Amino acid sequence: MSDAVRSALREQRIETPSWAYANSGTRFKVFAQAGVPRTPEEKIADAGVVHRLTGVAPTVALHIPWDRVDDYAALAKYAADHGVDIGAINANVFQDDDYKLGSVTNPDPAVRRKATDHLLECVDVMDATGSRDLKLWFSDGTNYPGQDSIRARQGRLAEALREVYDRLGRNNPDQRMLLEYKLFEPAFYTTDVPDWGTSFAHCIELGPKATVCIDTGHHAPGTNIEFIVAFLLRAGKLGAFDFNSRFYADDDLMVGAADPFQLFRIMHEIVAADALRPEAGIAFMLDQCHNIEAKIPAIIRSVMNVQEATAKALLVDADALAAAQRSGDVLGANAVLMDAYSTDARPLLRELREELGLDPDPVAAYHRSGYQQQIETERVGGQQAGWGA
Repeated sequence: MSDAVRSALREQRIETPSWAYANSGTRFKVFAQAGVPRTPEEKIADAGVVHRLTGVAPTVALHIPWDRVDDYAALAKYAADHGVDIGAINANVFQDDDYKLGSVTNPDPAVRRKATDHLLECVDVMDATGSRDLKLWFSDGTNYPGQDSIRARQGRLAEALREVYDRLGRNNPDQRMLLEYKLFEPAFYTTDVPDWGTSFAHCIELGPKATVCIDTGHHAPGTNIEFIVAFLLRAGKLGAFDFNSRFYADDDLMVGAADPFQLFRIMHEIVAADALRPEAGIAFMLDQCHNIEAKIPAIIRSVMNVQEATAKALLVDADALAAAQRSGDVLGANAVLMDAYSTDARPLLRELREELGLDPDPVAAYHRSGYQQQIETERVGGQQAGWGA
């Protein structure tokens, strides 16, 4: 393994989501597990364990109001005491009865005001925690033709985004907005931010502090996600990933579970654009709900899956690939990529972890640590964190 590959893997950063440590499920049932956190602090403690074992997960994303506390500065200090920082602040404008017809695109101006005020509240949380990123996802949409004006809803969305965008950076010039998109669900006819093009158009209109967040599970079947990655990289508008997997029409499975080759292709575009470096500004985040699998081991596995895809992308012979592309050697160019993908990168990553003073097998290290038994014993009583279904 070359020094450049080692250095890139050492610098890699992957953000874990607080909600992945909590109870979750399908839209029909949330399944409880022993030892699941009851408070934001306990979620952060679990995230600290993941970072200690993997060495590459130094931030944890929060979801408001799921992670609402009285003192966010104290929560940030608690996180620092557990070896992690607060990452993206995620807004929630999809779990209130008022949002049945939409949040910031709702035809009722009072509901739109309520939703926008929540987004501004999330910026206040960013100020208190030192977070750089505000991540926005809207379930807003319509179920029937004629239900509302599609054009008017885009105008309402743009108005809310502008107000929030103008609030960013008042106390921290590095703050930015990440606008996520989703093809469908829960709306059945139109979704107000259904694809990367809609997100991109709004971000262009807003300005340099607004960037697109690609959720890898939020596309139509057969979508070439790496094309989207390459396009947004070229435009300077790729701000983040929400990594997960899906098999049919929903998402939130462990990243790399459904199509590890796709994950490799995505990371190849990142490496080719020299955008893996933390200074490039792309947040590599997980967005997953572990329904039937153990929470912390599943998150560790996802982190390791991203590391493995990244290692393979770093092993692509860039010179050979460029030469084959210039000469029109179609099969040769494809072979260069496939050679890297077919390489077993796990020994390289085990070696690197040992160099960093980590256990070469983080999942096995977790099982040996006794942490799971500890939290199952200690976290008895109270209300487990989760979302209702």
